[in-house]
Amino acid sequence: MTRSTLARRLPPILLALAASALIAGCGTGSSHHTPAQENQKVDAANSSPYRGTALSSPFAKPDLLLTDTSGKPFDLREQTAGKSTLIFFGYTNCPDVCPTIMGDISVALFKQPAAVQENTRVVFITTDPARDTPDKLGSWLAAFGKNFTGLSGDLEQVKKAALSLGISVEDPQTHHDGTVTSSHGAQVAAFWPSDDKAHVIYTSGTTLDDFLHDLPLLANSTRS
Repeated sequence: MTRSTLARRLPPILLALAASALIAGCGTGSSHHTPAQENQKVDAANSSPYRGTALSSPFAKPDLLLTDTSGKPFDLREQTAGKSTLIFFGYTNCPDVCPTIMGDISVALFKQPAAVQENTRVVFITTDPARDTPDKLGSWLAAFGKNFTGLSGDLEQVKKAALSLGISVEDPQTHHDGTVTSSHGAQVAAFWPSDDKAHVIYTSGTTLDDFLHDLPLLANSTRS
């Protein structure tokens, strides 16, 4: 697909996000995000077809019951079972990394065949539940597409779930000027549809092209 064709087909907000990603990258220098943790389960053979970091020992999907953007209970394991699932922990007031990563995934997913789109779910779990109400999450995520699910709930449970994936989440901090920041890891955990385990991790340096390359592999993955 040419750039001009993409410009005609992409929704304006996603086109803007794609352009900003090419210019600014992921904004990893921002002080309110914790550095990506070094993962000790990386595939040492480096023979993975993925551009993300392949894990020799996959992570189990967290056992979480949260609230979706319609205010209904959402069982993470049950309601994403059998789908390629990308899980990210962040917050809607994030000025850089969160919208950039969500925008990159959205653009990459928009360009996939229908079969890949139908078998892929993106789950955004807020690290700032006091401000990220279901309505606010729903409004923010609507720009990225129907494959995006927003979840909120008890922060201690969310922190525990993130830690089980090697991702750090800290309590939101209120600053002297009234602003609130939420420190969190910028990793995306990718779960295979065949066994509902995270076999690949994407760090903050992942590009739009990387997601374009890997989404079909994730959607069509099988047990090794």
